[in-house]
Amino acid sequence: MVRQKVVRGKKPFAQFHTVKHEALLMDYLQEIFQGKSRNSIKSWLVHRQVSVNGTCVTAHDFKLSAGDEIKISVVGEEKPNPNQKCRIVYEDNDIIVIDKREGVLSVATDVSTEMTAYSMMMEHVSKFKRDARVFIVHRLDRSTSGLMMFAKSEEVQEHLRSMWNSIVLERAYVAVVEGCVEKDNGVIKSYLTEDPKTYRMYTSPTDNGGKLAVTHYKVLKRGEHFSLVQLDLETGRKNQIRVQMASIGHPIAGDKRYGAKTNPLQRVCLHARSLVFHHPTTGEVMNFQTDIPKAFL
Repeated sequence: MVRQKVVRGKKPFAQFHTVKHEALLMDYLQEIFQGKSRNSIKSWLVHRQVSVNGTCVTAHDFKLSAGDEIKISVVGEEKPNPNQKCRIVYEDNDIIVIDKREGVLSVATDVSTEMTAYSMMMEHVSKFKRDARVFIVHRLDRSTSGLMMFAKSEEVQEHLRSMWNSIVLERAYVAVVEGCVEKDNGVIKSYLTEDPKTYRMYTSPTDNGGKLAVTHYKVLKRGEHFSLVQLDLETGRKNQIRVQMASIGHPIAGDKRYGAKTNPLQRVCLHARSLVFHHPTTGEVMNFQTDIPKAFL
């Protein structure tokens, strides 16, 4: 039986259930909440509203045992990740999608021992299965915040990487750039090469043997000294947005490496806002969106 914890004068804020038999979490939730659609129950997991024995769980295939205590919070867990450096926005058997804060490395470098998005997700999955692992699919720069995806097996990783251009339907960023961008929208096409000594990217309007990079931009808001722009990637090259916006005279605010003269928010003002793709196993279209960082506005 499902029971609700009630605060007098307020709506119920949590529901509790003691597990009666072994089952996978998603199957059991559908069994005890027969009036709810599968999508509604999936949304509880996506929004981190389900916990088992006091621990937030997002995996559909989490194994329940008789006697486990399930809690469904109406408003989600208050502290899904205490350090808030990487917030899990979705997880299933094959993938994890996170919202990464700026200042966090995607994966460790040869000389770094700090916690990275990768190491945090490894720690997360190992809590539920000792030998579980995650695998890098793509990366965000340390200075870039926003949506990033990991695979949960080498097979899924390989599929996503090899079919990336056909699987990914949309990758959109928002950025605060220096200056007032005159055109409402435009397309930047150039060839990018990397200096092997400095790892700095360089751009050329003509084919110089580098990799073709294509970025579509749209101005969302203009100010006297800055513009807020949306950037849609047609290709995904290293530092693509940063170097291409600098090439048209509008470097991203805070991006000293590529010519910015200002640093109003003490960070590179670039955020991976949306990620839309076909699920690597089911083919379902997965659509993830985040808000524009308030400070950008």
